[in-house]
Formats: sequence, C-alpha cells, structure tokens
Amino acid sequence: MKLDRIMWGIILLFIGGVLLLENFGVINFYWWSVWRFWPIFLIIAGVNILFNRNKSQVGSIVSIAILLVTLGLLFFKGQEVPAHKKSASVEQRIDGGYDGDAERFEEQTFSQPYVDSLPVRTILNISGGGTSFDLKGHTDSLISASVRKRGGTFSLKNETMDSIRTLNFKMNGKGSWNVGDGGNSVDLMLNTAPVWEIHVNMGAGEVDFDLSAYKVREFSFDGGAAALDVKLGSTLPITDVKVKTGIADVKINIPAGSGCRIRAKTGLSSKEFTGFTKKADGTFETANYGTSTHKIFINLDGGLSSFEVKRY
Repeated sequence: MKLDRIMWGIILLFIGGVLLLENFGVINFYWWSVWRFWPIFLIIAGVNILFNRNKSQVGSIVSIAILLVTLGLLFFKGQEVPAHKKSASVEQRIDGGYDGDAERFEEQTFSQPYVDSLPVRTILNISGGGTSFDLKGHTDSLISASVRKRGGTFSLKNETMDSIRTLNFKMNGKGSWNVGDGGNSVDLMLNTAPVWEIHVNMGAGEVDFDLSAYKVREFSFDGGAAALDVKLGSTLPITDVKVKTGIADVKINIPAGSGCRIRAKTGLSSKEFTGFTKKADGTFETANYGTSTHKIFINLDGGLSSFEVKRY
C-alpha cells in the first residue's frame, strides 16, 4: 500500500475519532486551537514526498511516526480553550511588566453620526483578516470603532440609496498573522435604534458579538479559520442567521422564548444543538417553534468546524 494512502487514512481516522469523542461528550475539542499549527502539515507533506520517492521501508516508518506524534500533539492542544477575548490592554500589559512590542501597534478611530431620519434598512458589511472584532455595547452615534493594528489599514464608508444605508467597514492590505493580543483588534459600538443587517466576511479571525439588545433582521458570517461567538435577542419577529465556515469554532446563543429552526450542512463538523428536535427533513427545531411570535432561522454550512447552538 502506498505511503500517502496510509497517511491520509490515519488523518481521516484521527478526525473521525475526535468528532466521535466530542459528540459523545468525552472531550471538548476546539478546532480553532489547532489551526495555528497548520505549518506542521507542510512539514508532514514534505517528509512524505521525500520518503515516498525513495520507497524506503525505514522512511515510511519514520513518516508514519512523525504523523502520529504530530496528531498526538494536535489532540492535546485541541482540548485547550481558545482565548477569544483580549486579556489585557496595552496599558495593562505595560503595568504588568510586559511592554515587548506595544509600540508596534497603530490606532485608528471611526465614527458615523446618527440621524433621526435614518433609512428603513441599515446594512453593515465587515471584512478583515487576522483581526479580532468585539462588540462593546451601544453608542449615540450610528457606529463607532476603535482599532489597534499591526498591519493593514481600516476604512469606514457610508452610502445611502433610496431607503437603504450601507456601512462598509473594511481592512485594506495585509493584516497580522496573529489573532488576539498579538494581532489586529477592533472594538465596535452600534446604535440600538436602527434595524440592522450585519454581514461579516473574513479569512482568519475572531468575532464576539452580543447582539441581544439590537434589532437584527439578518446576520451572516463567512469565515475560513475563525472563531464566532454571537448572542441574539428577540427584538424583531424574524431573524435570519447564515454561517459558512472552513475550520471554525462557532457558538450561537438564542433566547429560550424564541422559536428556532436550524438547517445544517456540516460535512465532517461536530454539532451540538441542545433543546432541539431533529425532524424528518433533517432540520432541527425547538419545541416552541410553531407557537413563538419571534422566530430565528439558522443556516449552517461548514467543512471541519464545531457548531454549538444554545438557548439562554
């Protein structure tokens, strides 16, 4: 049997075993925690190419041994809870004795005034790789943002057409490879009066949004290697949620009084939908879905991710 087929078989067994253990509640595995070790797979691929060309039995054993050790490391690291939130500000790290490269950060601030005669729809498009986005509460402005960055340049553009106002908050250029304390971070504040449609698009990054106090008609997230933690409220009759990911750790919190339906196309992803019943058509629903005056529709599409939907 060819070496590459053996190695791919071991990798698939590892992924399947982790997903099975997680689904049975034996372990909590965070795929986001292991993503930062992705260069290891380049090393494994290189070793495989070298030894596979020589067709050496000893080389094959070495390749398999390296793979097993690597997967063991990833299994251990994957059970470490990722730090989605920044643990300290620059000032706190300096006061605590760490000021290693605080001077390498640059800051930007943005604000868009709130006008009473706002259009019917307010769309917020957010994009930026290697960035942590946190929603820090409400503001008297329509939107305000505070940016700390190592790379790239952020911009906020406002466009109004008919009854639609569109805000494009975008990072231009190359961002930082690090996420969290070592990379770009954005603290956002939004006004609670408008009806929001929020669309987030990123490669790698983190999003932590508590939207429970906001009128959110639609929330969508499209991310590669990302961590998403979003909390929704019941301020509108209908809220649509669309999440599409590659390798991600996704947590969605919804009100217990809201009826909810989930459509999931999750591939090798793990999913935990506490308080939901699986229907014959493959969807998941809460018991109060038919009677609730507020409904949340969730569509999940993920390759190798962890999806969790909880009621609060």
